[in-house]
Amino acid sequence: MSGIIEKKKQVVDEITEKFRASQTAVVVDYRGLDVAEVTALRKELRDAGIEFKVYKNTMTRRAVDAIELSDLSDILVGPTAIAFSNDDVVAPARILNNFMKEHEALEIKGGVIEGKVATLEQLQELALLPNYEGMVSMLLSVLQAPIRNFAYVTKAISEQKEEQGA
Repeated sequence: MSGIIEKKKQVVDEITEKFRASQTAVVVDYRGLDVAEVTALRKELRDAGIEFKVYKNTMTRRAVDAIELSDLSDILVGPTAIAFSNDDVVAPARILNNFMKEHEALEIKGGVIEGKVATLEQLQELALLPNYEGMVSMLLSVLQAPIRNFAYVTKAISEQKEEQGA
Protein backbone atom coordinates (compact mmCIF):
# COMPACT_ATOMS: atom_id res chain seq x y z
CA MET A 1 0.00 0.00 0.00
CA SER A 2 2.72 2.49 0.96
CA GLY A 3 4.58 1.63 -2.27
CA ILE A 4 1.62 2.83 -4.34
CA ILE A 5 1.34 6.03 -2.33
CA GLU A 6 5.07 6.62 -2.74
CA LYS A 7 4.80 6.21 -6.53
CA LYS A 8 1.89 8.65 -6.62
CA LYS A 9 3.93 11.18 -4.61
CA GLN A 10 6.78 10.81 -7.10
CA VAL A 11 4.39 11.48 -10.01
CA VAL A 12 3.00 14.57 -8.26
CA ASP A 13 6.56 15.79 -7.60
CA GLU A 14 7.47 15.18 -11.26
CA ILE A 15 4.47 17.20 -12.50
CA THR A 16 5.19 19.97 -9.99
CA GLU A 17 8.80 20.20 -11.15
CA LYS A 18 7.76 20.28 -14.82
CA PHE A 19 5.39 23.19 -14.15
CA ARG A 20 8.11 25.07 -12.24
CA ALA A 21 10.78 24.48 -14.88
CA SER A 22 8.67 25.26 -17.93
CA GLN A 23 8.29 28.64 -19.59
CA THR A 24 4.92 27.58 -20.96
CA ALA A 25 2.59 24.68 -20.24
CA VAL A 26 -0.51 24.21 -22.38
CA VAL A 27 -3.33 21.92 -21.27
CA VAL A 28 -5.31 20.23 -24.05
CA ASP A 29 -8.19 17.81 -24.46
CA TYR A 30 -7.19 15.24 -27.06
CA ARG A 31 -10.48 13.28 -27.03
CA GLY A 32 -11.45 12.30 -30.56
CA LEU A 33 -7.95 12.17 -32.03
CA ASP A 34 -6.94 8.80 -33.41
CA VAL A 35 -3.57 7.18 -32.73
CA ALA A 36 -2.00 8.45 -35.98
CA GLU A 37 -3.05 12.03 -35.24
CA VAL A 38 -1.73 11.92 -31.66
CA THR A 39 1.53 10.41 -32.94
CA ALA A 40 1.87 13.20 -35.52
CA LEU A 41 1.20 15.82 -32.84
CA ARG A 42 3.74 14.26 -30.46
CA LYS A 43 6.37 14.19 -33.23
CA GLU A 44 5.78 17.83 -34.15
CA LEU A 45 6.03 18.89 -30.49
CA ARG A 46 9.09 16.72 -29.85
CA ASP A 47 10.85 18.22 -32.90
CA ALA A 48 10.32 21.66 -31.33
CA GLY A 49 11.76 20.51 -27.99
CA ILE A 50 8.39 20.34 -26.23
CA GLU A 51 7.45 17.51 -23.88
CA PHE A 52 3.87 16.22 -24.29
CA LYS A 53 2.64 14.09 -21.39
CA VAL A 54 -0.63 12.59 -20.19
CA TYR A 55 -1.12 12.46 -16.43
CA LYS A 56 -4.08 11.55 -14.27
CA ASN A 57 -6.11 14.63 -13.46
CA THR A 58 -6.04 13.93 -9.72
CA MET A 59 -2.23 13.89 -9.75
CA THR A 60 -2.10 17.07 -11.82
CA ARG A 61 -4.58 18.81 -9.49
CA ARG A 62 -2.37 18.01 -6.51
CA ALA A 63 0.67 19.33 -8.35
CA VAL A 64 -0.97 22.62 -9.37
CA ASP A 65 -2.29 23.09 -5.83
CA ALA A 66 1.25 22.58 -4.51
CA ILE A 67 2.60 25.40 -6.68
CA GLU A 68 -0.39 27.68 -6.10
CA LEU A 69 -1.93 27.42 -9.58
CA SER A 70 -5.30 26.26 -8.24
CA ASP A 71 -7.21 28.13 -10.98
CA LEU A 72 -5.97 25.43 -13.34
CA SER A 73 -7.82 22.70 -11.41
CA ASP A 74 -11.16 23.66 -12.99
CA ILE A 75 -10.02 22.64 -16.49
CA LEU A 76 -8.54 19.32 -15.41
CA VAL A 77 -11.52 17.16 -16.41
CA GLY A 78 -11.72 14.49 -19.09
CA PRO A 79 -8.77 13.27 -21.14
CA THR A 80 -6.03 15.82 -20.54
CA ALA A 81 -2.51 16.15 -21.90
CA ILE A 82 0.03 18.85 -21.11
CA ALA A 83 2.68 20.30 -23.42
CA PHE A 84 5.68 21.61 -21.42
CA SER A 85 8.26 23.93 -22.98
CA ASN A 86 11.35 24.94 -21.05
CA ASP A 87 12.92 27.13 -23.74
CA ASP A 88 10.39 28.64 -26.13
CA VAL A 89 7.41 30.48 -24.66
CA VAL A 90 5.52 30.71 -27.96
CA ALA A 91 6.10 27.30 -29.57
CA PRO A 92 3.62 25.10 -27.66
CA ALA A 93 0.72 27.49 -28.13
CA ARG A 94 1.58 28.04 -31.81
CA ILE A 95 2.00 24.34 -32.65
CA LEU A 96 -1.14 23.28 -30.78
CA ASN A 97 -3.17 26.14 -32.25
CA ASN A 98 -2.09 25.22 -35.80
CA PHE A 99 -2.79 21.53 -35.16
CA MET A 100 -6.20 22.45 -33.75
CA LYS A 101 -7.08 24.23 -37.00
CA GLU A 102 -6.53 21.01 -38.94
CA HIS A 103 -8.00 18.64 -36.33
CA GLU A 104 -11.19 19.90 -34.72
CA ALA A 105 -11.08 17.16 -32.06
CA LEU A 106 -8.12 18.83 -30.30
CA GLU A 107 -9.14 21.50 -27.82
CA ILE A 108 -6.88 23.87 -25.90
CA LYS A 109 -8.27 24.22 -22.38
CA GLY A 110 -5.81 26.64 -20.79
CA GLY A 111 -2.28 26.76 -19.51
CA VAL A 112 0.51 28.46 -17.64
CA ILE A 113 2.76 31.16 -19.06
CA GLU A 114 5.88 31.95 -17.01
CA GLY A 115 4.34 30.73 -13.76
CA LYS A 116 0.93 32.40 -14.12
CA VAL A 117 -2.34 30.77 -15.17
CA ALA A 118 -3.27 31.84 -18.69
CA THR A 119 -6.71 32.00 -20.25
CA LEU A 120 -7.59 30.48 -23.59
CA GLU A 121 -7.59 33.96 -25.15
CA GLN A 122 -4.09 34.69 -23.87
CA LEU A 123 -2.81 31.40 -25.29
CA GLN A 124 -4.38 32.16 -28.67
CA GLU A 125 -2.74 35.61 -28.70
CA LEU A 126 0.56 33.96 -27.81
CA ALA A 127 0.09 31.49 -30.68
CA LEU A 128 -0.12 34.36 -33.16
CA LEU A 129 3.27 35.78 -32.19
CA PRO A 130 6.23 34.87 -34.40
CA ASN A 131 8.94 32.62 -33.02
CA TYR A 132 12.28 33.94 -31.77
CA GLU A 133 13.94 33.98 -35.20
CA GLY A 134 10.95 35.83 -36.67
CA MET A 135 11.10 38.47 -33.95
CA VAL A 136 14.85 38.95 -34.43
CA SER A 137 14.41 39.41 -38.19
CA MET A 138 11.62 41.94 -37.58
CA LEU A 139 13.89 43.86 -35.18
CA LEU A 140 16.77 43.87 -37.67
CA SER A 141 14.51 45.12 -40.44
CA VAL A 142 13.32 47.98 -38.20
CA LEU A 143 16.92 48.85 -37.31
CA GLN A 144 18.03 48.79 -40.96
CA ALA A 145 15.17 50.96 -42.25
CA PRO A 146 16.67 54.38 -41.33
CA ILE A 147 20.05 53.48 -42.85
CA ARG A 148 18.36 52.15 -46.01
CA ASN A 149 16.26 55.31 -46.33
CA PHE A 150 19.34 57.50 -45.84
CA ALA A 151 21.13 55.56 -48.60
CA TYR A 152 18.18 56.06 -50.98
CA VAL A 153 18.07 59.80 -50.27
CA THR A 154 21.85 60.14 -50.75
CA LYS A 155 21.67 58.25 -54.03
CA ALA A 156 18.76 60.37 -55.25
CA ILE A 157 20.63 63.60 -54.41
CA SER A 158 23.79 62.44 -56.18
CA GLU A 159 21.78 61.44 -59.28
CA GLN A 160 20.01 64.80 -59.26
CA LYS A 161 23.35 66.67 -59.05
CA GLU A 162 24.75 64.57 -61.91
CA GLU A 163 21.76 65.49 -64.08
CA GLN A 164 22.14 69.17 -63.26
CA GLY A 165 25.87 69.08 -63.99
CA ALA A 166 25.48 67.29 -67.31
